[in-house]
Amino acid sequence: MSTDETLLIQTGRLVTCDSLQATDENPLGASDDLALVVKAGRVAAIGEVTNLAERFPEARVIDHRNGVVTPGLVDAHTHAVWVGSRGREYALRMAGADYEQISKVGGGIVASMRAVRAASLPELTEALAARLTRMAALGVTAVEVKSGYGLDEQSERRQLEAVARLGGRRDLPAVVPTFLGLHALPPEAQGDRDGHGARCLQWLEGIAADGLAAYVDAYVDRSAFSVAQARPLLQRAAQLGLGIRIHVGQFADVGGAELAADLGAASVDHLENVSAAGAAALAEAGVRAVLLPVASFTLGQSPPPIALLREAGVELVVASDANPGTAPTESLPLAMALAVRNYGLTVAETLLGATRGAAASLGLSGGVLREGGPADLVLWNLPHEDDLIQPWGGPMAALVLRDGRPIAGALRAPA
Repeated sequence: MSTDETLLIQTGRLVTCDSLQATDENPLGASDDLALVVKAGRVAAIGEVTNLAERFPEARVIDHRNGVVTPGLVDAHTHAVWVGSRGREYALRMAGADYEQISKVGGGIVASMRAVRAASLPELTEALAARLTRMAALGVTAVEVKSGYGLDEQSERRQLEAVARLGGRRDLPAVVPTFLGLHALPPEAQGDRDGHGARCLQWLEGIAADGLAAYVDAYVDRSAFSVAQARPLLQRAAQLGLGIRIHVGQFADVGGAELAADLGAASVDHLENVSAAGAAALAEAGVRAVLLPVASFTLGQSPPPIALLREAGVELVVASDANPGTAPTESLPLAMALAVRNYGLTVAETLLGATRGAAASLGLSGGVLREGGPADLVLWNLPHEDDLIQPWGGPMAALVLRDGRPIAGALRAPA
């Protein structure tokens, strides 16, 4: 398939996720038997196939009348730039050890830190490229990628540099880099959380100056970092024009939601523990909640208070949390299936949370299919959007386009 040809895609069902097409009865803006035209990386038109064929006689016709088309999936929370293995740790966890116990004996984030510090920039880049390729095959067209496994300036920068090296690759999902220096304490910090926070603040200046991060994150939780320890770094990030994302309430509510609301964060992520006041503050500030059901499944945790978040009016996003320890997956579709099964989200909430809401939380224009918008889309070997949230355990995408270019799959035109 040429990367510059015009495509007319016939589909049995088109799910736009466009708020302009949505109604209370049809929140996904879905329609049967429509077609769309992809031209010059954009969605040039949506409508009846006969009309579009007349308007675009040069278009190559793709027959997908037995399947469904959606916007490309957007994974708004991953730790995808890592190397090494934590399989033994996973086995220990399954045998009864909890997250905090594993961390105390040198496992957890610090175990990944050792592997990342030992890895070269080419090794990190190669590992990330391979991971993004597999994510693309699952229908993902954009991925947020955090650092946080280096925990010293050189290694944190090396992780972000690996992301930057792939930023120009058109054959992979788009990447959005996040600096997560306040992820855990490295051994050399000797328990000094305030000192590590001060060092991260120093590293941030160079990272921002070199354009290596679009967002800054911090892990605000019990046994992680307090609101007081995280605030200076996040405030400085905002002053530097960077967005804010915060790990909040995975194990305890220590005020992270209120901090996020106060700072105008783009998202709070995890949120297994949050108060009614915290949820109200998030809603009032327009902060999205990024739900990570693979992590809570792995850790045997109760879901976040979804009813409370809905009632408060907090917009919900679903992400994979792809990481080597607590969410050892690269599958956003798996996270979507668990969001429905374990968190009780509806199909519409889940799809919007993995497309339009996720894209908006990252400042991206994708996540919807509308005329003039980016041609980031997936042709699924499934007849209806309800099928997307079943736990297939493998890729169900026939073709994945990013800016109108194929990044995964293949589909032949009619004979």
